[in-house]
Amino acid sequence: MVASQHQVLDLRVGEVVEVRGEPEILATLDANGELESLPFMPEMAQFCGRRFRVDRLALKSCDTINWNGMYRMRNAVHLEGLRCDGQAHGGCQAGCLLYWKEAWLKRVEMDEQGPAGPGPTGACTHDTLLAATRRGRTTSDEEEAAFSCQATELLRAAPTHVPSWDLRQYLTDVRSGNAGALAAIRTVLVGAFNEFQDLSRRLLPRMLRIHGGKRFPIIEGKLDTTPRESLDLQPGERVRVKSKERIVATLDRGNRNRGMTFDPEMLKYCGRQARVLRRVERIIDEKTGRMVRLRNPCIILEGVVCTADYHRLCPRSVYPYWREIWLERVE
Repeated sequence: MVASQHQVLDLRVGEVVEVRGEPEILATLDANGELESLPFMPEMAQFCGRRFRVDRLALKSCDTINWNGMYRMRNAVHLEGLRCDGQAHGGCQAGCLLYWKEAWLKRVEMDEQGPAGPGPTGACTHDTLLAATRRGRTTSDEEEAAFSCQATELLRAAPTHVPSWDLRQYLTDVRSGNAGALAAIRTVLVGAFNEFQDLSRRLLPRMLRIHGGKRFPIIEGKLDTTPRESLDLQPGERVRVKSKERIVATLDRGNRNRGMTFDPEMLKYCGRQARVLRRVERIIDEKTGRMVRLRNPCIILEGVVCTADYHRLCPRSVYPYWREIWLERVE
């Protein structure tokens, strides 16, 4: 019996937990530095021995590799504010929310308990974790390296597909504390409408479709060539997100500005103010593991995350990327 099978804590949102010491966590990992195919990354070791609050249960995750819907993960949580800093992955700036297996945590009142049981092989060391950040042959050239991280391995760690019509997922979201009942009901209704819209595009003539079969919320970019604007925004500067109308005026028919999509989840932030967290110039491609250098740097904002109102309440809380033309300085 592996460690994950007898270290299920059945955690709830809001509980305070302590991250186990690194030797205890290493004992739960296989020779690839993984537990149930989820990597424990070197960036996570800095949190060992510290206490944090459970922010969300990692019950499911949207597929950002093949864009094939939602997948279920088991016995994992997200801890409040803990994101990957990319130091062991070529300085990736995506800032992904970290996944924590319950076997790597303990309730505060469980301090007197012993370490987690041995893992499947007991062959993992900190050097193993460092080596596991690269796929295939190792290279010192970050442009040639293929990285491995929780995001690139997510479909192995969460292999079970969750159909959109499975309403039990939303009941679990509410019971766990991941979402409120009204948010779940709204998500179900919006999802049902969008499923109808998808069918209408395939089955109905254009004159019978609602808004041409477009998904809600409707965003209609119309440009052939999109404009750019450089503000040279720096971390700490305060900005306001422009109105929906002003942003849509910068989008092409695929709702993109210079290749970057304006996602419906970003609409709720229109008109709001936030501080610049950082400029993003390099991120890991989750499908290939390769480092991508962005030709047009973009911005992420403090506290501005995807709340998955239109993506089935996925708890990943990824940072949306913002073109500078969608923002304006607040003096």
